[in-house]
Amino acid sequence: MKILVVGKGGREHALIRALAESPGAHEMFSFPGSDAISELAEIVEVGSDVEELLAWMSAVGIDLCVAGEESYLVKDDGLANACERAGIPCWGPHKQSAQLEASKEFAKEFLQRHSIPTGGGSGVNTIEEAREVIGGKYPVVLKFDGLAAGKGVAVCMTEEEGEDFLKEVLVERRFGEGRMLVEEFLTGPEVSIFAAVVDGEYQIFTPARDYKRIGVGDEGPNTGGMGAVASRQLIPAELLERIEREIVRPTVSGLQSEGLPYRGFLYFGLMLTPDGPKVIEYNCRFGDPECQAVMPLVKGDLAGYCLAGAKGELDASKISFDEGWSVCAVAASAGYPEGSRSGDVISGLGDVGSARVYHAGTRKSASGEWETNGGRVLAVVAGGPDRQSAVAAAHGALDKISFDGLQRRRDVGILHFEEA
Repeated sequence: MKILVVGKGGREHALIRALAESPGAHEMFSFPGSDAISELAEIVEVGSDVEELLAWMSAVGIDLCVAGEESYLVKDDGLANACERAGIPCWGPHKQSAQLEASKEFAKEFLQRHSIPTGGGSGVNTIEEAREVIGGKYPVVLKFDGLAAGKGVAVCMTEEEGEDFLKEVLVERRFGEGRMLVEEFLTGPEVSIFAAVVDGEYQIFTPARDYKRIGVGDEGPNTGGMGAVASRQLIPAELLERIEREIVRPTVSGLQSEGLPYRGFLYFGLMLTPDGPKVIEYNCRFGDPECQAVMPLVKGDLAGYCLAGAKGELDASKISFDEGWSVCAVAASAGYPEGSRSGDVISGLGDVGSARVYHAGTRKSASGEWETNGGRVLAVVAGGPDRQSAVAAAHGALDKISFDGLQRRRDVGILHFEEA
C-alpha cells in the first residue's frame, strides 16, 4: 500500500512509524516531512497548495492519505474534500467538519446545540466586547477562534494576564484576523479521549493526559505539551462509560444529524469537573504529544484499519490495545515557549535502549549531526506494565539525551496521581 502522511512533527513521526510497522509491505511518503521522517518515508517535494499535492497523489497512485496536521484539513478547499473528488481514501474529516477545531466558536455552538456538557462561552470581535463579557470576573479562559498551532488559548488568572492576551489577539493580531471566545473557567483534572470516527460509528482509543505548562508542578506558561501519559487504566471504566454516553456518542450523532462528514481521528479534550466531565475542546486529528504516548500501545494492522475507515468501514478487529502504560517525556529547546533556539547539537540519541524517540524540532547538520530546529525538539517514549515502571523507563532514557539549553519536566507521569 502507498500511504501519504501529511505533517512534519513528532505526532506525524509517531503515526508514520506505527503505519510502517503494520503488517504488509507499505511504501511510506510524507509531506512536508522532516529529516527524521525521511528515514522512514520518502519526502514529497511539491508546493503548499492542496491541489498540487492532490495532483502528485494521483500521479503516484497513493492508496491512503492520512491527515496528521490540522492545517491542511481547512486549507484551500480542504484536504479530505480534494481527496474525495479524486477518489483517494483520506483518513481525516472534510473541511466543514474540521470547523470543530478550526473555529472555537463553531465548536462551542455545536456543543450547546447538542446538549453536550461544556463550560459557558461567548464569541466577541473587539477588546471592548471581551471586557464587557468578562465583567472583571477572573479567572477566565480566552481562546482565539482560529488555528494557532496550540498557542491560541490562555487561562488568565488575573485581570493583568487577561488584558495582555486580549491585546495580543484583538489589537496586535498575533494570530491574524479572527474572533475570540471568552469561556468559563473550569476546574478539575484533564483527560484526552481519542476516537476513530467513521460516519455514524466510532471506537475509543487509549485515554491520555498531557502536561501543558513548561515547568515542574504545572508552573509557567502554556506550551504545545511537555509530555503525556497514556493507559486504559488512566480513568475508571465507569467514568469512561459516562464520557462515551454523554460526550462521544452525542458528538458523533450530532455530526450525522448536521450532515457533517467525518472519517478520521477525533480528539476530545475534557475537564473532569466536580459536576462531571465537560468538553474543553475538540481536535480533528490526534493530539500532540498524546499521539506519541498512545501509538506504541496500539497493536495490529493500523494501516489496514485507517484504509478501511477512510472507505467507510470501521473494522475494530484489525487493532487491539496494550493494557499497560506509556509515558512520553518531551525535551524542549532554550527559550521555549516564548521562542526557540536552533543549531544546538543533540547527543545521546543512540543510548536510549528500547525507548522510542520521536523527532519534532530537529534537523541534520551539514556534518550529519542531529541538532535542534524548533521549540519542542523531541519526545522520548517508553512503556511498562504499570505507571511507575513506564515513568522510570521514559525519564531514564531522556536522561541520556542532551543539548545546550534543554528544558524538560521530570514530573510527567507523576504529577496528578495520588501518590505524587
